[in-house]
Amino acid sequence: MEVILLERIAKLGQMGETVKVRDGFARNYLLPLGKALRANAANKTRFESERATLEARNLERKSEAQKIADKLDGKSFIIVRSAGETGQLYGSVAARDVVEALAADGFNINRNQVDLNHPIKAIGVHKVTLHLHAEVEIAVEINVARSTEEAERQAKGESLTSADAIYGVDEDALKPEDFFNPEAEFETEEE
Repeated sequence: MEVILLERIAKLGQMGETVKVRDGFARNYLLPLGKALRANAANKTRFESERATLEARNLERKSEAQKIADKLDGKSFIIVRSAGETGQLYGSVAARDVVEALAADGFNINRNQVDLNHPIKAIGVHKVTLHLHAEVEIAVEINVARSTEEAERQAKGESLTSADAIYGVDEDALKPEDFFNPEAEFETEEE
């Protein structure tokens, strides 16, 4: 099906272009969300008459998205989760969790604007891209840690995936004598 794009769509085209897309994509996504019109003579004339308003609306949305991007630039957000000693999370951090962390700081972002192809499954500092507008995207840091203290240590560049880093214990220097007394006599139950 051929459609006329009413706004820029990534990997598809610019506003005003007539592009050929699959029928399902047009019927289920582009047409219901008002991102495109069917390509026919009536809609082409309608688009040309409304072009100035559409471009002005697009420019307004882009400037609003740019303002939000400027506020988000260089920001880091902390998400606290339970994890094992190796840094493996007992759950995962998904786009929903990123949206909640942003909302806690007063940024209203939709879940579909978060570009997170795979959920985060380990502690650490992760870069996440936010698509605020078709032409505006920004990367923010998501600091996933077991506690806010660990998040501060991770932000300084420290790795918290070993017992030494977490508890201050050198794993290589440990000896069996540190855990039990070899001199102690074992008590056995006598009947």
